[in-house]
Amino acid sequence: MDTNKRPDDMQRIVAPEQARAFIDEQVEAVRAQVGDGKVLLALSGGVDSSVVAALLIKAIGKQLVCVHVNHGLMRKGESEQVVDVFQNQLDANLVYVDATDRFLGLLDGVAEPEAKRKIIGAEFIRVFEEEARKVAGEVGFLAQGTIYPDILESDGVKAHHNVGGLPDDLQFELVEPVKLLYKDEVRVVGRELGLPESMVERQPFPGPGLGVRCLGAITRDRLEALREADAILREEFAAAGLEGKVWQYFVSVPDFRATGVRDGVRAYEWPAVIRAVNTVDAMTAEVPELDWALLKKITGRILAEVPGICRVVYDLTPKPIGTIEWE
Repeated sequence: MDTNKRPDDMQRIVAPEQARAFIDEQVEAVRAQVGDGKVLLALSGGVDSSVVAALLIKAIGKQLVCVHVNHGLMRKGESEQVVDVFQNQLDANLVYVDATDRFLGLLDGVAEPEAKRKIIGAEFIRVFEEEARKVAGEVGFLAQGTIYPDILESDGVKAHHNVGGLPDDLQFELVEPVKLLYKDEVRVVGRELGLPESMVERQPFPGPGLGVRCLGAITRDRLEALREADAILREEFAAAGLEGKVWQYFVSVPDFRATGVRDGVRAYEWPAVIRAVNTVDAMTAEVPELDWALLKKITGRILAEVPGICRVVYDLTPKPIGTIEWE
């Protein structure tokens, strides 16, 4: 039997009782697979890895070793939420690695988007590998948040695991409890496991994080302005009841400045670009017609609360021709 093929008779998980049945089934399966062994998981804070973490904690408790790497490119409050939910609330065996200086040092002066992506991806693997080697003698399993669309997109072999490219001498058996689920089913399971709604409904977030939204060469001051402006946008979308209704929304801050006037004095600061899209498959995307009062409120808050930002613009470009991300 092909374990990477979803059975034709498998019902879609839409209700809490179906989620509970799935959780019970996977808890039993994980315990049978792992026994008294230890499992390693790269916990990004995204929906898939968070649900896998919560499920494995329920199944094997402290036998799971979660590694959260903060590369300094997370959105405001995300790493703190991972620590609070998994270490403080779920009592997880969590290893927190603050690698901010390490990543930003490597990215200093690098402006080309693909170069930034490669640096961030490669360094993440190095950091995770270092943590994996610390426990390699005692851990025999690697858990991953593979879901069914990943398998379908890569013809049965997932090419974009949470952790890819680990050396061959770190040989782990894979544990992938949600690999036959679609994203909407993973969210239902996450709710039943007690994860907070903000984590279950977390928007798609690129692996390089804010690294591809701080356009061009990243500087710490512009990265911090981006993080604060993005947090305001997310707060106001949530207050307006748009969470779950707009597929993705975020701020980008480019590496050029514009002239403004602040308190009667010339301000030569950055623009903030609001991007919001609705899509079904991420291949095409439309820009929602946001309420004018909401846009004005967001603009007012960003200009008043975020040092270094003197303009706010709304990106009206659909996909195609524009991609969802700017980089």
